[in-house]
Amino acid sequence: MSHHHVVIVGSGPAGLTAAIYAARANLQPLVIEGEPSSTSDQPGGQLMLTTDVENYPGFPEGIMGPELMIKFRDQAMRFGAEFLTEKATSVDFSERPFKISVREKQFTAEAVIVSTGAQSLMLGLEAESRLLGYGLSTCATCDGFFFRDQEIAVAGGGDSAVEEATFLTKFASKVTLIHRRDTLRASKIMQERAFKNPKIDFMWNTVVEDLVGDSKLEGAVVRNVQTDEVSTLPVTGLFVAIGHRPNTDLFKGLLDMDDNGYLITKPGSTLTNVPGVFACGDVQDHTYRQAVTAAGSGCMAAIDCERWLEAGD
Repeated sequence: MSHHHVVIVGSGPAGLTAAIYAARANLQPLVIEGEPSSTSDQPGGQLMLTTDVENYPGFPEGIMGPELMIKFRDQAMRFGAEFLTEKATSVDFSERPFKISVREKQFTAEAVIVSTGAQSLMLGLEAESRLLGYGLSTCATCDGFFFRDQEIAVAGGGDSAVEEATFLTKFASKVTLIHRRDTLRASKIMQERAFKNPKIDFMWNTVVEDLVGDSKLEGAVVRNVQTDEVSTLPVTGLFVAIGHRPNTDLFKGLLDMDDNGYLITKPGSTLTNVPGVFACGDVQDHTYRQAVTAAGSGCMAAIDCERWLEAGD
């Protein structure tokens, strides 16, 4: 059993930024970064599934998502952060030092920073892994710019889907909203905006069955759930907006969560309901979900953690 001042669970922009700040504060953090084979909390988080990142400050020419995360990681290592490329399997926050288990290995920590992130819910199609980042996306604010003057589609019917479709009309020539029902679940005001937008078409009672294209999305195979009629929608972009799921299973019953499973932090801070346990990034942010906001909250968590340890309680 090895003891650490701080253990960081998760390694996306939030966890790695927390590692940089904690390491520079001489807290010698251990980062349990996840497993490469894991679809939920893999090392580097969701940016490992992103091709071009053009909205992260400091990279005017853009940067590949995995490359950006490698730079974050290298920076944390330079200041003394340790990394374990495995997945935490259980935690015990009932007393200090806290216990974090990775299969048969056990680690103890005076403080823990949770940054396990969230994952976009996907359609469950085999082609998704091949085309994610190549016409298939889960983030309009990240990738909308790449679809200027193109015909694209959004799958979903809730607030996020309607919001993404509306946002995408700033770039695309046409946006088709594909929804499996005949009415939207989005709030009335958002629905009204979408219905009034001449660039948005609605494809009701329809689901996406398959994706066309080998190295780049060329179309979406759709099926009408009432008639079973199958057709191909010729789009160069498809945005999946059917929700997100925070990676919080490990903390159920231990940390306070909202109805959707996101960790609850005290307003203006990264403090959870357990003193000495902090949360940052998409695991507690269901509003912004950007790399830059995740990194900012990672900085907050490290500073909150350092001050808490200094206070001695």
